[in-house]
Amino acid sequence: MAFEGLAQRLQGTLQKITGKGKISEADVKEMMREVRFALIEADVNLKVVKTFVKTVSERAIGQDVMKSLTPGQQVVKIVKDELTNLMGGEQNPIQFSRKSPTVIMMVGLQGAGKTTSSGKLATVLRKRHNKNPLLVAADVYRPAAIQQLETLGKQLTVPVFSLGTDISPVEIVRQALEKAEKEHHDVVLIDTAGRLHIDEVLMQELKDIRELATPEEVFLVVDAMTGQDAVNVAQNFDDAVGITGVILTKLDGDTRGGAALSIRTVTEKPIKFVGMGEKMDALEPFHPERMASRILGMGDVMSLIEKAQSNVDEDKAKELEQKFRTQSFTLDDFLDQLQQVKKMGPLDELLKMMPGANKIKGLENAKVDEGQMGRVEAVIYSMTKAERNTPEIINAGRRKRIAKGSGTSIQEVNRLLKQFEDMKKMVKQMSGMQQKGKKKMKMPGLDSFFK
Repeated sequence: MAFEGLAQRLQGTLQKITGKGKISEADVKEMMREVRFALIEADVNLKVVKTFVKTVSERAIGQDVMKSLTPGQQVVKIVKDELTNLMGGEQNPIQFSRKSPTVIMMVGLQGAGKTTSSGKLATVLRKRHNKNPLLVAADVYRPAAIQQLETLGKQLTVPVFSLGTDISPVEIVRQALEKAEKEHHDVVLIDTAGRLHIDEVLMQELKDIRELATPEEVFLVVDAMTGQDAVNVAQNFDDAVGITGVILTKLDGDTRGGAALSIRTVTEKPIKFVGMGEKMDALEPFHPERMASRILGMGDVMSLIEKAQSNVDEDKAKELEQKFRTQSFTLDDFLDQLQQVKKMGPLDELLKMMPGANKIKGLENAKVDEGQMGRVEAVIYSMTKAERNTPEIINAGRRKRIAKGSGTSIQEVNRLLKQFEDMKKMVKQMSGMQQKGKKKMKMPGLDSFFK
């Protein structure tokens, strides 16, 4: 994920100062030297680095910190606050028009992910804001872009307005707005053309569309993996067309994260959304404070909760809780839970959202073996209904049959059955702990999902 290198460097640097009973100006200077190197390595804009280091240094050397009983923790809080400010301070939601429809223009260079992001944003608008969006194919220079948008529309059951490649983009947008009004679409998402580089023809076309459509939002889509180039592109588009916000794509990739830390300061335009994967629901509102917490290893509980709320069936959760209480938890329930967790995203990423996860040795390099999770599903599907409800009846002969049916080994069947028994024991143990105070627990068998 993005920020991986920066997160490790910053966490290591801040850990040295956190436990100190007293800190000196020399300690702060040494810490900030390492912080500066970490930010530069992450491809953060040099002016941004200089301002950040100066602000944190001045606050960290203040009397309130130096005389504090926990100066190290105060410094960590200052770094978190300033990282949050650097990325925009607070989340900037979509601005909807009082008069329908709200128009959103998607702009950016070719290959940045405009068309895919348009589809993802349509999903966000429908699921989170209860809107009825209309996608508009206004990139007449690339037939593939129109086909891609139409394919996404079918996949998402979101209508796409297209007039092919022989009509001007401005006329396409004009007719799309008429259609949206007639058919009561409350949001119009315009997927505009891109180029491999910025040129006058492209910018004039975008200006003409903007003048006609008067959009509430002009979202610039930029690839986070392009680093400082993303910041330069944002500056150029803002100067020429005027953007209202940024969508950073591929933030889940192997990127250093410098664009996310620089773009807000350089352009004074907020990052509105970040792309965190290939799936059409993998577009998340950008929360600067939550991202700062994740970079510093403090977890991101709110995002974890939101993922659970949007992916976990509430009725099933209540039913499962009752089964836990009555010790009637079956392998079918185990399978159901596994599938619901998979919907929330990669397990290693979910674990990193938990506070204190950065202190778990080896977690930073942990990779979930998705194949192992698939094999667990195959083993359970190969069981009869009676075997899933009462695993105790699974003898040696049955284990052999299940292994053959699932394309796995007897050892893997044995491992799953042991994991299930361990989980049942843990649930029973937890239910008897209510009057015994807090006690450290670990999830049995979880390590088998990691490579």
